[in-house]
Amino acid sequence: MKISKIVVYQHDLPVKNGPYRMANAEVFSLDTTLVKLETSCGLVGWGETCPVGPTYAPSHASGARAALIQMAPGLIGQDPMQPVLMHRHMDSLLNGHNYAKAAIDIAVYDLIGKKTGRRVADILGGPCTESVPSYYATGVGLPDEISRIAAEKAAEGYPRLQIKIGGRPVETDIEVIRKVWETVGNNMRIAVDGNRGLTSRDALRLSRECADIPFILEQPCDTVEEITGIRNQLHHAVYLDESAVSLNMVISVIGAGLVDGFGMKITRIGGLQPMAVFRDICEARNLHHTSDDSWGGDIIAAACVHLGATVKPKLFEGSWLAQPYIEDHYDSANGVKIIGGHIALPSGPGLGVIPDEGIFTNEVAVFS
Repeated sequence: MKISKIVVYQHDLPVKNGPYRMANAEVFSLDTTLVKLETSCGLVGWGETCPVGPTYAPSHASGARAALIQMAPGLIGQDPMQPVLMHRHMDSLLNGHNYAKAAIDIAVYDLIGKKTGRRVADILGGPCTESVPSYYATGVGLPDEISRIAAEKAAEGYPRLQIKIGGRPVETDIEVIRKVWETVGNNMRIAVDGNRGLTSRDALRLSRECADIPFILEQPCDTVEEITGIRNQLHHAVYLDESAVSLNMVISVIGAGLVDGFGMKITRIGGLQPMAVFRDICEARNLHHTSDDSWGGDIIAAACVHLGATVKPKLFEGSWLAQPYIEDHYDSANGVKIIGGHIALPSGPGLGVIPDEGIFTNEVAVFS
């Protein structure tokens, strides 16, 4: 089986009741990029990458499409049944741009599953569960609003809540955390996510004034250097998110004893193949982590859930999906949904999602 054709699409995903607010961004609509790999035997594989605008991380939608267009001619004729070799070949065509390579990687795993009649979770080592826990991430908001959302999500069955903070006076963030803890503290695990939005001073104050509240503090400051400087003064476990940009960085911060876990995005690290390596490194060091992505539709969602199903349960923090925040599914019959705070593992071969190609009207590039 060889790759015979590559099609790149652009697609808009409006945010329901937007904007969604984070410390460093307001999200009104997502600009997602889809990749369709066609093969010599007639099988088709789908991949997706969806950066959150140009300021959240060193990635953006136009850059993803430019990177895919740069690599695509060199991928025609390659064997998608060999994902490690595929990554090495992509690296020989383009330096960096993991978030674009991830779209190819996800499509490759979709093809492997369809060719072998197996689910991606089975290919990645085997699922520990058929019902993958999710978590809900609030936007940055005021205490009463966020505590109301927390109560609603606890009642829906979410086992974990992520509170977005930053980009405003730290006193408000502290008030939000306390209000949420009073509302749902005994019913949900809590993560507090700074999205790089706190100064070292404010991160220390927040942790000190909330020392009696058990939560994990995710990416409080912009850089690894800032977090290193305050790590031993914090009262809470520290997770990295935006700074965990590669397997090399993951190995470095674990070796330095800088982190207690990760909020890991599949497209940031390059796709399912490197994400599986990351999963195994974390298991070797007993570190907790998520399996999710920044945004995106059913393709990214399915990839997150398949990988998440293979994580050792006691180390798994859940798969965040954009599904509650966006309107529609690519696959009306098999779209990935959160029900009762959990996600059913897709049952079909590959990703288990078959997009309706008719909804992708903006064809950016075709290679054959």
